[in-house]
Amino acid sequence: MRALSELEIRILDMVEPVASSLGLEIVRVRVMGGDTPTLQIMAERPDGTMTVAACAKFSRAISPVLETEDPISTEYHLEVSSPGIDRPLTRVGDFAKWIGHEVKVELATPGADGRKRFHGSIVSEADGIVALKLKDGGEADLAVADMAKATMVLTDKLIQAARAKTPAAVEEEDDEEEIVGLGEETEEDFDDLEVDDDEEFETDSDDEDEDLDADEKE
Repeated sequence: MRALSELEIRILDMVEPVASSLGLEIVRVRVMGGDTPTLQIMAERPDGTMTVAACAKFSRAISPVLETEDPISTEYHLEVSSPGIDRPLTRVGDFAKWIGHEVKVELATPGADGRKRFHGSIVSEADGIVALKLKDGGEADLAVADMAKATMVLTDKLIQAARAKTPAAVEEEDDEEEIVGLGEETEEDFDDLEVDDDEEFETDSDDEDEDLDADEKE
């Protein structure tokens, strides 16, 4: 789920070594939009935090790689962000970190019962299988490998847990770095991957995730 299309997988392979060299993990790569697409890369530290400065440093580090490899032939926008509180869960092991919290899951193809969308609380994760207690009653065991999308549901409980996981301070080269692990993201627009001298990083919210109907069956 970190990358879905062949293009996204190719880009993930390009930028992951750069992320690792900076002590970051890639959460998700998505190419979205039409005539001028947005390349969105979500990343975080192993402890789940991310700072504005770290996003900026990572963005600058991968831009030469993307410029050289040129995976997207047209002009596009590069957006480097933290996963946020209502984060996507994209890897085996992600679900185990959020036991008891609500999640919405969409399978790539309907299961044996014809159901494709699920909404429930995470009971457990083991060997790539996630057990959910569903909001509409019943239970479901879903393989991470079968999922097209899984997103945390924003609740008060999740906000409190996310804050508890975020350190009060992060010691880095720049003592004034701002932690953005609680739902903020940084965005940088590139015109043909030429960095403007006055480049500005903004905080925004992830607008890609769509609501999943817990009761809908396809």
